[in-house]
Amino acid sequence: MTQRRQPTPEDLAAFRAAVDGAVPLRVPERVAFEPPKPSPRPRQRELDEAAAVTESLYGPFEIDDLLAIGDADSYLRTGLPRNVLRDLRRGRWSIQNHTDLHGLNRHEAHEEVSRFLAESHSSGKRCLRIVHGRGHGSPGREGILRQLVKSWLARRKDVLAFCHAPPCDGGEGALWVLLKADFRG
Repeated sequence: MTQRRQPTPEDLAAFRAAVDGAVPLRVPERVAFEPPKPSPRPRQRELDEAAAVTESLYGPFEIDDLLAIGDADSYLRTGLPRNVLRDLRRGRWSIQNHTDLHGLNRHEAHEEVSRFLAESHSSGKRCLRIVHGRGHGSPGREGILRQLVKSWLARRKDVLAFCHAPPCDGGEGALWVLLKADFRG
């Protein structure tokens, strides 16, 4: 470690001559505030959650999912009285809006169902018809959209109930859907 030497009188005189006439800087009256840095975002978790949502909407169905909804001809949200479904089946509500999914693949159909439900709900329409077809054009002549639409509807909180339409309104190839009322003041 080197030792510091003391300034000599000549050094001090040279320094004073160099700074002679200098005016000290004003001390600012403001406090310099630096906002806190944002906390780190769990990007991987967000990506994983987005992937899980995409998989649940578009991914292949597990056998348990198909058995849960599968060939069930109706659905009623838990906690609602059975007469809600009975009244829907009997046509108590008139159909206020409808969409037809013929010719759409499952991704296009999901987008159409989501758009249709959101549009219907926002315009105050509660009783809807979704025509998904019977699946005669599908490989194996099985109604893929039929099962998918039921599953999508059962996952939505704004859907109270659904059932197959009567034969005159599409029968096994269409669903009647009852949406939750939107009580906006």
